[in-house]
Amino acid sequence: MTQTQPDWEISQGLTAYSEAVARMQARASAIRDGQAAELVWLVEHPPLYTEGTSAKAEDLQDPTRFPTFKAGRGGQWTYHGPGQRVAYVMLDLTRSHGSVPARDVRCYVAGLERWVIETLREFGLKGEIREGRVGIWVDRPNGQEEKIGAIGVRVSRWVTWHGLALNVAPDLSHFTGIVPCGIAEHGVTSLHALGIYAGMDDVDAALKRSWSRIFG
Repeated sequence: MTQTQPDWEISQGLTAYSEAVARMQARASAIRDGQAAELVWLVEHPPLYTEGTSAKAEDLQDPTRFPTFKAGRGGQWTYHGPGQRVAYVMLDLTRSHGSVPARDVRCYVAGLERWVIETLREFGLKGEIREGRVGIWVDRPNGQEEKIGAIGVRVSRWVTWHGLALNVAPDLSHFTGIVPCGIAEHGVTSLHALGIYAGMDDVDAALKRSWSRIFG
């Protein structure tokens, strides 16, 4: 059977987080009922912190700095804000997608990681995964590890929602209000902080090209 590609949508400006969650829920339900196509939705949010299902209260170190939201996804505390590309992915996991087999959430998460790594490669940057740490990491010349991409997913009756966040040019000082993903010993970085001054349009184009190499 020929597999159809998901719809792609890029929202301009800043998307309110509560609006994004409501739309994801509605789209995931419609996908499950066969009433809508799968969707990859690219957004930016205003500055905010989201709390995953494994988040620890003490890891929110500045609770009055930005609005906080219970995300309902896996993972811990994450920052979203301008200059960060958030990709919300709504797929029907009852079927396979490229190298990701059906009904395999672990492989799906690994697919999202590979998607970011393939995208970063287009900009000459080596992204890596770390044992026991979800997300994408880069090594600085001084040997320091820094996180450039976060992953947090939810799967409801085999339909995915939430997804990933890739730091293009956010204000990295905004991450200091939380312990990002519960990992205090390593910092965060971005394409611009690494001297790669790609625009959001460039990153979006790379994400779309890289998608087919992972998800078919």
